Amino acid sequence: MSEDQGEDLLALAGKLLDLLAQRGWCLGTAESLTGGMVGETITAVPGASVSYMGGVIGYTDRAKTALLGVPAELLEQRGAVSAEVAEAMAEGCRDRLNVHIGLATTGIAGPASDDRGTPVGTVFVACAAPGGCAAERLSLDGDRRQIRVLSTRATLRLAIRLLQTTPPGAEETT
Repeated sequence: MSEDQGEDLLALAGKLLDLLAQRGWCLGTAESLTGGMVGETITAVPGASVSYMGGVIGYTDRAKTALLGVPAELLEQRGAVSAEVAEAMAEGCRDRLNVHIGLATTGIAGPASDDRGTPVGTVFVACAAPGGCAAERLSLDGDRRQIRVLSTRATLRLAIRLLQTTPPGAEETT
């Protein structure tokens, strides 16, 4: 990760944490292909512990099921690299960590595609919030590290957009 990429990620994490603090909300992460990079980026911001409760690295299907409650049938039917699994991971994160916002990443960072032939760079990021859940499909270019950095950036941006568009009345207690 270049210095510019790191500063960009930290700025996004800071903005996300500010938006969470304005609402008194807390956040958790459920990561697969990013392997903790989203949580690492958030915790690099001083004071992150006010809003960031923690994260789960559910790298395997078994971990996604055991730690995040992703149904094994969903993983079999749709595959780990799908919008449905990303959403289930984000919702599982909200539930298991008892947070307002759950962020999730799943995808193929390379060097090879998965057993379903999913191309390297196929990524799904999701954000679950009191008003619902949103997932985005990304088709990224680059090496393994670049794909993970770009996925982290996309995850933070998705959460920021969701928070900026969620009406104030959508708050719920955790």
